[in-house]
Amino acid sequence: MAFERGRLLGAALCWAGAGAAAATAGTSARAWVAALVLALIGLAIGFPLTRPRPVASPAPPEPAPPPDHRRLAVLQAHLEHLPVAAWVQTGDALQPLTSRARRLEAPGGVRDRAALQVLLRGTAHSGPVVLDTERGSERWQLRRQPLALDGRDQALLALVPLEHELETETLQAWQQLVQVLTHEIMNSLTPIKSLSQTAVMLLDEPGTEAELRLALNAIALRAESLSTFVTTYRQVSRWPEPVMAPVDLHELFARLQQAVGPGWLARGGEASFELGSPSLRLQADEGQLEQALLALLNNAEQATAEQPAPRLWVQARQGRGGRLQISVRDNGPGVPAGLERQIFLPFFSAREGGQGIGLTVVRQLVHGMGGRVRHVRPLEGGAAFVMSF
Repeated sequence: MAFERGRLLGAALCWAGAGAAAATAGTSARAWVAALVLALIGLAIGFPLTRPRPVASPAPPEPAPPPDHRRLAVLQAHLEHLPVAAWVQTGDALQPLTSRARRLEAPGGVRDRAALQVLLRGTAHSGPVVLDTERGSERWQLRRQPLALDGRDQALLALVPLEHELETETLQAWQQLVQVLTHEIMNSLTPIKSLSQTAVMLLDEPGTEAELRLALNAIALRAESLSTFVTTYRQVSRWPEPVMAPVDLHELFARLQQAVGPGWLARGGEASFELGSPSLRLQADEGQLEQALLALLNNAEQATAEQPAPRLWVQARQGRGGRLQISVRDNGPGVPAGLERQIFLPFFSAREGGQGIGLTVVRQLVHGMGGRVRHVRPLEGGAAFVMSF
């Protein structure tokens, strides 16, 4: 900046000298030549300063990332915060994909990080696993999904935490079961207590042998009822291990149709048994499977007792993923809203006078054969129970 000012001052002095020489030159040719030389020198000095300076153009904005890059960034953020521990395995290398996986491997997670990696690399199938963490032994569900990318075999591994959910479910189940057991036991103990007090008072009064005998008989009946209740509970909690073998569902449905069909026809209704394929077979204990189906059929019969045209549908078909599903549906009033999860508890019944044992037996039998049973609320009304194997 100072250099430019000096050049400007030099040019001004040259131009001033040229003007003074021109003013005093008169007819002297030498003086005019000197004035012209000074003017040219001033012009030479000041010429670079008279050129218009280029205006600096603003820097172009950085181009926005293409949409695919933005979408990838969002997906990576979502993946990072998934509530599961996930890795990708390439060969023997394990790369964590989520923050939950990194926390599990970090101090405060599992006690032995090397043991966790051996478990992940060595497990070829999905299933439950137990991890030794700083909080104690925890149950997790391991899921493995093989895939091939860029010509390389890889696998996605995901560990889903189960401990907290299982503890909550178990606690709720025990609380509900204790409530049911307490209710049933108190239903017998309360009248036994009252009748015992009445019998003691009758002992001191003459001529009350008939009333005393009646009170004692009532106590005996209530004690027998309580004994039956306890015996039934023991039977429900001690079911034999299943003997697995191929079961021909066509033959099984034919036997069930012959056993219950006439009863539904006599009530003015109908019971239909349908197979998705005549060759459907299931690896199960045939006796226990038939027992579970008979319990569901009995429930359907009781649920439709007030229906003018009771209907029963029993279907077996191959579902998605190759699972075999057996459903039992009726056109009764259905399970009351809010009781869907309690109906499988022992001795809980949504029907007046019901024992609450049938669905408990069904659930235990199906679970013992490696299947699951659930309640479904059909759009057409009624109730449906689906067994999946």
